[in-house]
Amino acid sequence: MTTISAAEANRHFSQVLRQVARGETLIVTSRGKPMATIAPITHQAGRSLAKHQLLARLTNQPPTGERSWARIELYEE
Repeated sequence: MTTISAAEANRHFSQVLRQVARGETLIVTSRGKPMATIAPITHQAGRSLAKHQLLARLTNQPPTGERSWARIELYEE
């Protein structure tokens, strides 16, 4: 794991992203204290998180009313 200051990360952000794309995890510090971690996200982890968030939202969302249209009406002739 590499440590980088916030100022340095700001100045060389594209380089930071290239390092992360290669699989490296960076710890960003501010005034010498760790403040954030920049790490690669795996495709599966991102997809899994998005699916979980969507299902949670749909589960908690109340129905919006009755369906007063037919599927065929959605398409232009």
